[in-house]
Amino acid sequence: MNPTYDFRGQVALVTGAAMGMGLATARAFAESGASVVLADLDGNRAMQEDARVVQKGGTAIGITCDVADERQVQATVDRAVAEYGRLYMAFNNAGIQVPPSDSADEPIENFERVTAVNQRGVWACMKHELRVMREQGSGAIVNCSSLGGLVGLLGRTSYHGTKHAVLGFTKSAGVEYASRGIRINAVCPGTIDTPTVADMLAGQADAMAEIMKQQSIGRLGKAEEVAAAVLWLCSPGASFVIGVGLPVDGGFTAH
Repeated sequence: MNPTYDFRGQVALVTGAAMGMGLATARAFAESGASVVLADLDGNRAMQEDARVVQKGGTAIGITCDVADERQVQATVDRAVAEYGRLYMAFNNAGIQVPPSDSADEPIENFERVTAVNQRGVWACMKHELRVMREQGSGAIVNCSSLGGLVGLLGRTSYHGTKHAVLGFTKSAGVEYASRGIRINAVCPGTIDTPTVADMLAGQADAMAEIMKQQSIGRLGKAEEVAAAVLWLCSPGASFVIGVGLPVDGGFTAH
């Protein structure tokens, strides 16, 4: 059984919230009493999911947001504050994969796209969330890195580079804002049962088989298990936790 949290009266922003880990986390925040902003590139799906949260008694709004565009990120944060007055928690989850490639052959287009979303997107989200939280003197941010932020794998240079960068953001900003009442941490999910991983299993079976060999727990992770880690990092239970990259990976990085 997961621990329960009382986030009533608090406001949470989740990016990449229309499916997978983002959706599981948005639902978990709402079930714990928080008002939730579901931001996603697929705004229609985000709005469908916010309606489901409301039907179950929660409070939520869905917003279209491409995190690669800083103006859209700023508008999303501004909308959250306009709607609910403050911003207490954020899960900067939005991210993409690109096809695996030999480092010498990777197209510049793939590098630029994955960097724009996974690296610049997290930077922009954190920047504008911190502008709100700095004025409040409180807040908790969780960035989504990956096991790819902790290790290297064949064919994943650009993707892993972005996820290593997320941990750099998390550590530096975490140190910078710890004394101002704001805690910044990251989760490093392993191979989680999400639509993105389903696509990888179908299209990159050999690579995924190698990854699963190192999954000590012997199964895929669940999106809800990542959500549980995010909520803990945002809760008073993690009040002395600053700048960490928490593996949620079934033992992959313990090898």
